[in-house]
Amino acid sequence: MKLDAHFDDLKGQSVFITGGGSGIGAWLTEGFVAQGAKVAFVQRSDATELCDRLDAEYQNRPLFMACDITDIDALRASIQQARDAHGPITVLVNNAASDNRHALHEFTVEDWDQAININLRPHFFTAQEVAGDMRAAGHGSIINFSSISYMMGNAGYPAYVSSKSAITGLTRGLARELGTDNIRVNALMPGWVLTDRQRDLWVTPEALAAHIERQCIKQEIVPEDIVAPTLFLASSASRMMTSQAVVVDGGVVVTG
Repeated sequence: MKLDAHFDDLKGQSVFITGGGSGIGAWLTEGFVAQGAKVAFVQRSDATELCDRLDAEYQNRPLFMACDITDIDALRASIQQARDAHGPITVLVNNAASDNRHALHEFTVEDWDQAININLRPHFFTAQEVAGDMRAAGHGSIINFSSISYMMGNAGYPAYVSSKSAITGLTRGLARELGTDNIRVNALMPGWVLTDRQRDLWVTPEALAAHIERQCIKQEIVPEDIVAPTLFLASSASRMMTSQAVVVDGGVVVTG
């Protein structure tokens, strides 16, 4: 990965990422590894191949732990494993999410609970778990991945849209809660990032062309475009930024 910016203060920091083995998450893992950070991440599917590649390329192997983030006890255990391996966690990236489409009329209580348990609940409990580490270190950065989907009022996945809206509220509440301990909490709001999953499931030439037409910058947003903004929010370069919703969408939400 070649980035135009380098954040020297991230070298050696203990970073924990949810969903860090695929999609945007894999690029985030590589971005932090490339900065020299000590990265641990959880992922349901096997990510050994990613770890092997990053180890060979950067001589800095991330710690992969298989984990279902809806199991809070398992998630807490993974954070402890990361802490044991890399030291107290000073950067937390809540990236994991599921944007499966669904109709209002067919969604059950169990479906709703599962959506929230993936898309919102882990953000709270990971922050709860690492706050003590950051407080002891005298600094910390929590980056919660939200989405412009709720800002646009997108249809087709109301549980996802609800949870992404709630993440912004949680971010602002935590920023106020933790700011006196020099812990910063920000939300990152990607636009339509063209991961392999998006291309396989939902991208059509017509839909993509229509979306890019709404952007101020008429280019596709790719996963690499999300890496540097995340690193910036993790770095002391943004030391006075907290409680913010940082939008990376090519200019959709400012044009309506």
